[in-house]
Amino acid sequence: MAMKKITVGQVAGACGGRLFGNEKDADIVIKNIFTDSRKVGEGSLFAAIKGERVDGHDFIIPCFEKGAVCAISENEIETDKPYILVDSTLRALKDIAAFYRGLFDIPFIGVTGSVGKTSTKEMLSSVLSQKFKVHKTQGNFNNELGVPLTIFGLEEEHEIAVIEMGISDFGEMTRLSKIVRPDFCLITNIGCCHLENLIDRDGVCKAKTEMFANMNPNGMIFLNGDDDKLAKIHEVTVENHRIVPIFYGISDKNTFHAENISGDVRDGIACDIVYDNVKNRVFIPAIGTYMVTNALAAFAVGKALGLSDEEIVKGIAAYETVGSRARVIDTGFITIIDDCYNANPTSVQGAIDTLVKFPGRKVAVLGDMKELGTKTQDYHIETGKYLHRHGVDVLVAVGDLAKNIYLGAQMPEKSIYFATTEEACERIYDVIKENDTVLVKASHSMHFENITKALEKLK
Repeated sequence: MAMKKITVGQVAGACGGRLFGNEKDADIVIKNIFTDSRKVGEGSLFAAIKGERVDGHDFIIPCFEKGAVCAISENEIETDKPYILVDSTLRALKDIAAFYRGLFDIPFIGVTGSVGKTSTKEMLSSVLSQKFKVHKTQGNFNNELGVPLTIFGLEEEHEIAVIEMGISDFGEMTRLSKIVRPDFCLITNIGCCHLENLIDRDGVCKAKTEMFANMNPNGMIFLNGDDDKLAKIHEVTVENHRIVPIFYGISDKNTFHAENISGDVRDGIACDIVYDNVKNRVFIPAIGTYMVTNALAAFAVGKALGLSDEEIVKGIAAYETVGSRARVIDTGFITIIDDCYNANPTSVQGAIDTLVKFPGRKVAVLGDMKELGTKTQDYHIETGKYLHRHGVDVLVAVGDLAKNIYLGAQMPEKSIYFATTEEACERIYDVIKENDTVLVKASHSMHFENITKALEKLK
């Protein structure tokens, strides 16, 4: 990976840091910027961050030995190598990323929302790559450290950037969007997440839409019109420019909507995408009706960026599921819906809707949903009631909070409760039968990937 030409002096200027070294050091060209010392090589800049368990400053000298040409540090260093002294490395990285983003005159698409950010980002990238060289957010690099690192991954050849932005508090989206300065803003939905800080869905909507303030005033906004909060946003004013959102969603009230949804739940889903009296049949190689919404978002953005219908249909069909996000695993004994990357009430209900469409006995292995604020207990109880109403055959609840899912389900003869993930891994064998379809979902900190691994061993 090689960045656009950027020098040590430009980096120091961008972040307002003090450059230690000789006069010629300012002209040194930086090939890449890392906070992970393991990735550092010849021509790298290493930014030292103090973490909870590891202090990056301990690795500055070893990084110089590996070929780093400069470091960013919050401490003075005894070295003859050039380094930039700053008050906050994280703040410096954000400032440098904002500077580096300004070197690119290409469309930037900012993607946010409570549920489906990553799958929508991947769908968008799959579609846009039919025409453009796309740079996209990797993994979960969507926060105040991840977004700058994503920006640093931009290279000269890239023609478009799809940047995922995740937040948990007010003001974060403002800071992220100041870095990204999106030309296109896309919001997937407004759900019940991070309510410890955002209080309720109105708070979530307010925090997500902070992105608009830093967007291109001549840009475009794409919103899921099936979401009641987003559907109320009829226009947005940015620097005296009036932007009317483009709405997508399954309902025919949206400019881009879906008809004739059908398909084999194991292999994917098909539908007609309709806009301006034009109809295109698409196949989405992923499970869940919500994936139709993601495809609609990609279709809307693709048309705005000049792709043909044929290119967009091809891009949707080329979509690939990422990580533990609704990944279907056929073990030969059971079917696993591995969706354990994260969870909130909105995403869990969507996953339950998908589970009940599968054949065989439907088993929901559900764990704690974190960061839900004062109504945490209520949300878990309601999730239990939801799965009972919607045809889940067996519930396996895991964790202190998930005990409320167990209580809410009111299925004592069809439910089992485990206090910990470890206990569930040891005893899950007593619950599962051949030909079951098993949904595995909880907040990431529950480490439900271990339950998925245990289930894969069943024969």
